[in-house]
Amino acid sequence: MISNTLEEAVALTQRFTSKPDNENLLKLYGLYKQATEGDNLTEKPGGFDFRAAAKHHSWINFKGKTKNEASESYIDLVSELAKTHL
Repeated sequence: MISNTLEEAVALTQRFTSKPDNENLLKLYGLYKQATEGDNLTEKPGGFDFRAAAKHHSWINFKGKTKNEASESYIDLVSELAKTHL
């Protein structure tokens, strides 16, 4: 199934029968945040919250991409992951 919108792609991830690896999960997170909120202007999490730091870093990696570009990249990644996780 090919998703045409960000919302369809998000819904498709909910139907995955297996979980993508952490690298791809972080890419999905970063692209989604960039597509919905734009550049990450939040402060880096402190302390030992490694999960929050990884998510923050993933979002930062997409800085400068327009919301539309990030949305298209998210849809493309979900379509690729759907081949092995549906």
